[in-house]
Amino acid sequence: MSAFVEVDHIDQVFQLPNGGSYVALRNIDLQIQKGEFVSLVGHSGCGKSTLLNIVAGLNKPTQGGVLLEGRQVKNPGPDRMMVFQNYSLLPWLTVRENVALAVNEVMSNRPRGERRGIVEHHIDMVGLRPAADKRPGQLSGGMKQRVAIARALAIRPKLLLLDEPFGALDALTRGGLQEQLMKICEESHTTCLMVTHDVDEALLLSDRVVLLTNGPESHIGQIIDVAIPRPRERMEVVNHPNYYGLRSEIMYFLNQQKRAKKRKPQQAAAIAAHGLEKVNLELGFIPLTDCAPLVVAKEMGFFAKHGLEQVTLSREPSWKAIADGIATKRLDAAQMVAGLPLALTLGMGGKPPVPVVTALVLARNGNAITLAKRFHDAGVRTPADFRAVIMQTPDKVHTLGMVHPASMHNLMLRYWLAAGGIDPDQDINLTVIPPPQMVANLQSGNIDGYCSGEPWNSHAVQEGLGFVIATDLEIWAGHLEKVLGVREDWANQYPETHLALVKALLEACEYCDDYRNRETILELLCQPQYVGGKPEYIRPGFIDPYIRGTGAKAEVLPRYNQFYVDKTNCPYRVEGLWIMTQLARWGMTPFPRNWIDILDRVRRVDVFGAAARELGLLDVEPDRGPIKLFDGTVFDPDDPVHYLHNLKIKRDIRIEEVLIDPIAV
Repeated sequence: MSAFVEVDHIDQVFQLPNGGSYVALRNIDLQIQKGEFVSLVGHSGCGKSTLLNIVAGLNKPTQGGVLLEGRQVKNPGPDRMMVFQNYSLLPWLTVRENVALAVNEVMSNRPRGERRGIVEHHIDMVGLRPAADKRPGQLSGGMKQRVAIARALAIRPKLLLLDEPFGALDALTRGGLQEQLMKICEESHTTCLMVTHDVDEALLLSDRVVLLTNGPESHIGQIIDVAIPRPRERMEVVNHPNYYGLRSEIMYFLNQQKRAKKRKPQQAAAIAAHGLEKVNLELGFIPLTDCAPLVVAKEMGFFAKHGLEQVTLSREPSWKAIADGIATKRLDAAQMVAGLPLALTLGMGGKPPVPVVTALVLARNGNAITLAKRFHDAGVRTPADFRAVIMQTPDKVHTLGMVHPASMHNLMLRYWLAAGGIDPDQDINLTVIPPPQMVANLQSGNIDGYCSGEPWNSHAVQEGLGFVIATDLEIWAGHLEKVLGVREDWANQYPETHLALVKALLEACEYCDDYRNRETILELLCQPQYVGGKPEYIRPGFIDPYIRGTGAKAEVLPRYNQFYVDKTNCPYRVEGLWIMTQLARWGMTPFPRNWIDILDRVRRVDVFGAAARELGLLDVEPDRGPIKLFDGTVFDPDDPVHYLHNLKIKRDIRIEEVLIDPIAV
């Protein structure tokens, strides 16, 4: 069912007198159903009223748009009525005349008697019959606001917009008017969108509360469902078992945003050259097919184009070495497995947190689960088949390799195993092995299989050592795989260098997804200082059809190595949130109660957006909707804790606030 109101990926950018710009709203995507009451809550300056004005048609968004019953909102109209905090009544008209002014304007084709009846009905509806002939100067604040509400409802709008309508009223008047509004909206099935600072007001009136993060680039941080039955009475709401939990969740969000606002970035370094603070960089990478953007950026001149004069690509032996290189500042930046910035920031393994940010997804997909050939000969085709073999040999410990605990290889391998009823910590043994050593360990019998990126799956297949039982396209097509990682303090100290680095790699990613360039890229990757090895190991899935080693015909997998298409590069927050749930699921980190703050710090969508805009490329963050993997389980980004608790195979879940540094306290 299509939504009654659709706020479709809205950006609002204001031009500043100095020639710069201020991004007030970023990628606001919201659907409101008919008859629903939705509140917008956030700190001052987060863009709540700006968003309301866009829905009203008073402002035009820079990007995106608003649909009301499938029609685009372009201008103000009587199908949307707004109630302001300051009443907006004409002081020389009576209550009746103020309401009639709107009715006569909108319903001029109706008979006079019918219009008069509508006016009188709405005066009675808000309880102003004794004051019908009084002017605004003779009314209290609460009575004036009731006139404004009566005027708005009298023209029977499809959508009622409320901009802190009770903010200037005393508590007693406000409470009475809230209950009156609630009753009117329920009786008339009016759809409402309200801006408020009052958490209790939002919970009393709303079906959903939309929480907006701080500006600039304010976005929807979380949407809270208010699961309290209607009709509602104030005391029944306060005494409802869900009330204080919901209130606590909203207050926690607002407090986290207050803390984030106090966080000051480190002073930037002096400009060195080309407008950049630093032009000589050391970047770490692992010899895998999807290191291609770094290789291309260096060899095809994208780094130099953006003022990065001397970039050294350091081939690292393992992802642990990458993590250590960033933590010790030996490396300026690095290709990272997707979960590594979050794992370092959260202090995985009991280590002190090292805040690391990512402003770019370098690659998606490109992994596979490879098992020893003997399992195929034994009829293993699914995780359930693999479980049956494991159960048949209880005295044997089956060992699978993965490249790093925070890698998508580990998280997706564990997910795949658990979906087949295999506990990855109790039924088998998982061990960390650097990608280039996977094939040798499989050949020697040290492991029974592994999850890795290419070319190490194709290498095992072509050597007759293993078969691919599943590619990641079958587990979660389009998942993020490798990202650019830099220390947070480095990003703050060298902001222009960071932006230039992202721009260079973003252009390289676009180059990599043009299939006309793949043969050239293959030649670069095969050089010994990069991936090395035989071209035939890299070609499957990258250029040629993919061979699983099962005897089946090779498959064409056009998105197996994905670098740019289909919104590849934005480090959007929902994917990061899923990663944090999986780290908590397996006991590697606690799940941070302040997860919205962590995501905003680590997933630098703002830097990505700035880079894309400067390059003239599309700056769009993917939808913040649910994620669905191959087993049908749905991940709801607005309720990650409920998702965690409902997973069948997991460790003890720890939920606690993660304080990264003294500034965040």
